[in-house]
Amino acid sequence: MGKERSTPRVVCCAIPIARAAGKVLIVTSRKRADKWVLPKGGWEPTDQTLEAAASREALEEAGVRGVITRFVVTIPTATATYHVYELDVAYLEEDWLESRERRREWVDYPEAIRRLMWKPELAQALSMSTLAPPRR
Repeated sequence: MGKERSTPRVVCCAIPIARAAGKVLIVTSRKRADKWVLPKGGWEPTDQTLEAAASREALEEAGVRGVITRFVVTIPTATATYHVYELDVAYLEEDWLESRERRREWVDYPEAIRRLMWKPELAQALSMSTLAPPRR
């Protein structure tokens, strides 16, 4: 089966935040190891809610455990509809599902935006999060 879909893929994305430190956790892309992304992935039938899917992806891709605290934005693109949520990180697993395939790093907001620029929908979502500086 090819890539063409009649409906865009439903992608759930987490913005893992360390509130006290004001940092966001980003992970390397599996397809492009030199690129950074937010934990995200397809909604699966076993996911009760979009929030649950975002939480599951954060655990699988970044080893993050925490609480979804806020809906950020829905961003439709040609191939996918991104549902983005803030996740307040409670705990990081030492060993997680994709730990051999990805690196993770805590960065501040300006650095995260810089590294996510290649994926405009992720940079846009982060810019709408509570980590973003207040708009003047």
